[in-house]
Amino acid sequence: MTNKAVIYTEKAPEAIGTYSQAIKVNNTVYLSGQIPLDPATMTLTEGGIEAQINQVFANLTAVCEAAGGVLQDIVKLNIYLTDLSHFPTVNEIMSRHFSEPYPARAAIGISELPKGALVEMDGVMVI
Repeated sequence: MTNKAVIYTEKAPEAIGTYSQAIKVNNTVYLSGQIPLDPATMTLTEGGIEAQINQVFANLTAVCEAAGGVLQDIVKLNIYLTDLSHFPTVNEIMSRHFSEPYPARAAIGISELPKGALVEMDGVMVI
C-alpha cells in the first residue's frame, strides 16, 4: 500500500490550476512544474532569463523543503525553455544549485509557457 501525501508551502507559488505543488508517494516526490512566479505577489519575475531561472530554482527549493528534502535530492529534472539559446545560462545557474552526481535531465524547447514565462521546470525527488 502506498503512502500518498499532498505537499504544499506558502514559500512557492499557489497552484494556478487543478494540480498540487507536489505529491509524495512513499519516499518519492513528484514536483509539479514551477514557472518564475514570485510566491508573495503571484507575478512573473522581472529581469530576464537569469532572474527567471533563479526564481524557478527558489520555488523548487521551497517545495522540496516542504516535502522533507532538498534540491539536491532531485533525481530527474525537466526543463522547458521558450528559447533554447538560453540553455548555457541554465547550465551555469544549475551548477550553483547542484553538485555531482547531477540529476538526470531533459531540456525541451517549446513555443509558449503559462503567463509568458521563459522557463519552467518539474522533476522527481527521492528522499
